[in-house]
Amino acid sequence: MLKGLYTAYTGMINEQHRMDTLTNNLANSATVGYKKEGATSQAFQDVLAYKIKDKSETPNLARRIGAMNMGVKVGENYTDYSEGPLKETENTYDLALTGPGFFKIEFTNKAGATSTKYTRDGNFTMTEEGYLVTKDGDFVLDNRDRQIKLDPVKTSEIATNGGIYQDGRLVATIGIADFEDYNYIEHYGENLFQTVEGAEEKTATAQVLSGYLEHSNVQVVKEMVDMINVARAYETNQKIIHTYDSSLEIAVNQLGKL
Repeated sequence: MLKGLYTAYTGMINEQHRMDTLTNNLANSATVGYKKEGATSQAFQDVLAYKIKDKSETPNLARRIGAMNMGVKVGENYTDYSEGPLKETENTYDLALTGPGFFKIEFTNKAGATSTKYTRDGNFTMTEEGYLVTKDGDFVLDNRDRQIKLDPVKTSEIATNGGIYQDGRLVATIGIADFEDYNYIEHYGENLFQTVEGAEEKTATAQVLSGYLEHSNVQVVKEMVDMINVARAYETNQKIIHTYDSSLEIAVNQLGKL
């Protein structure tokens, strides 16, 4: 009987994880270039045959092998890289990508260390010195991984291949990266992505649209419907635990009483 109690408990943990993912998507539904995440689950029988030392597992959660536990294990999150809707802004330095690819950013962390990150958020601006930067002040890189510096007093025109022209002369080309397998890139934070070991960069085919921004690909109505389903599933598991609790109380306090 306690197996059912444990199964309901792991189900509640899984639904809580799904809810956390959905609420994060909703919180970023208005974030430019945001790509929504989804959560997966693993049934116990799918991983029973393997003995894996998984240090990420915390006590009291379903383990991959060992004692009989027929619950559910929280799986990996995944990212939906489909394109979001475009919105016209008429701002030259607002850029959107049509097709697979990412803008290359020189990110500086709080310790002052720099590294290359990637984003679909093309909400850029130009500093007084003429550098093209993100809204957080990180430098946008060109196709040679260099900071882009323009003449701030001249008007710029940006072509679909990323070329930036001033007075009819090409002064820089925006760096765009794409990857062979998106399983080797991950969310970093601040609407950025980073590569993990095994990532292979390839030539990007995306085109650059000046005066547009790509909005989040989160569908608010769908996320709300999923949240309702998750809440109901959580409540169902909760009721199962209450039922077991009542049964155990009867077994302890009433059965066998003379």
